[in-house]
Amino acid sequence: MKRLSKTKEIKPDVNSIKTNVVDFVSYYNLNIPKSFPRASLESMEKFRAAYASLFSGADDWSIEKHRKKVMDWLSSKG
Repeated sequence: MKRLSKTKEIKPDVNSIKTNVVDFVSYYNLNIPKSFPRASLESMEKFRAAYASLFSGADDWSIEKHRKKVMDWLSSKG
């Protein structure tokens, strides 16, 4: 009979992982309420230009750091 390990696999928190804009847009759009405006690559380029101080590298997008700001910014764009 096999013994099961009692250790849990520790997975990184997907919200805090830095990623590229393509993955950010995909995850963001899948995990926001249907009533919120959707992100696009074009809109995220504009967001990044408007909030350059939030970024330190090309693959510096994270749900934890950018989600709320993106939601507010997209909502204000109408």
